Amino acid sequence: MACQEKSELNLGAMVQPVSEKHKFISEDYHIWGASVVKGDDGKYHMYYSRWEYELGHMGWVTDSEIAYAVADKAEGPYKHVNVALPARGKEFWDGTTTHNPNIVKKDGKYYLYYMGCTSHVKAVQPTSMKHKDWWIYRNNQRIGVAWSDNPEGPWNRLNKPVITVDEDSNAPDALMVSNPAINIGPDGKMFAVYKVVGKNKDWKPIDMSSNDTWKVSKGSRVRYLASSADNPLGPFKKHEEPIFELKGEEETHMIAEDPYVWSQDGKYYALVTDIKGSFTGDSGAIALMESDNGQDWVQSKHPMVVPSKILKEDGTRTEYKIERPQLLIEDGKPTFLFGALGITVNGVHRGHACNLRIPLK
Repeated sequence: MACQEKSELNLGAMVQPVSEKHKFISEDYHIWGASVVKGDDGKYHMYYSRWEYELGHMGWVTDSEIAYAVADKAEGPYKHVNVALPARGKEFWDGTTTHNPNIVKKDGKYYLYYMGCTSHVKAVQPTSMKHKDWWIYRNNQRIGVAWSDNPEGPWNRLNKPVITVDEDSNAPDALMVSNPAINIGPDGKMFAVYKVVGKNKDWKPIDMSSNDTWKVSKGSRVRYLASSADNPLGPFKKHEEPIFELKGEEETHMIAEDPYVWSQDGKYYALVTDIKGSFTGDSGAIALMESDNGQDWVQSKHPMVVPSKILKEDGTRTEYKIERPQLLIEDGKPTFLFGALGITVNGVHRGHACNLRIPLK
């Protein structure tokens, strides 16, 4: 990572204890992630992933859909309205699954970035990573964009991904791309950070006649790339070097996860889940990263944003870490941090997924 002068931004000092009222939860669905924007109507528009509870936690790969909720105030309560990006048929690249939304408002229009995938293979339900079909869906993940004049839709969708895999089989993004973090940079251009997986030397297409091929279908390590575009609809130009990596961690599967990006005071910023505690010393915490150019990233002077166990208003802490962090930014400043949280149900780890919104002072 490059040397650069670090900013004084201390997002962690702004984090407030969270109320039980700030959960967005459903009895019938797992809910994951939330991207919120304030509309011209003064209301707060939330886009989130959901899939039927009975499918289990890993059902997001095969059956997630991006839903839409609205609130009069940033802190909520949020009320579900409809499904913004429903399944539209296996003939489309995003025909079965839409997941991990990221909303951006630019020049009066709303751009909804997301991960999508499809498969002609019917998934075993409830699915898990031990099923071949799970990996088929996962390996088909690509990044798309929908757009609308209004935050409530209707949404137009491209019939091809806005960011897709590299044709070079040796590229770090040769197998799949997913989990877009996209926003407007200090230069006014769109910049994107996203998850990628390549094809390692042992990778080969899944043989459906074998029961063991799921073990070799994962591809190479998970990494992150950055790209930029003049237009929200692309094309995005990829920067070749992976980001969020440290010397000595070359063989580590992943040290950062689920980035969210934005720009402030002329700098690029990112929130990441600190998988190993490499940036904050707390495995599972949310860390603050920064960059002068969107490509060379360093941990900030004040890297700790949210610890792995989140402080609640009653003085206790959550059992599990928050994931998929995203900010609500109003008038150029962050006001709420939204994220996904697993809770224990009947003794089952992450038995029910919900959203949590954390106020920032």
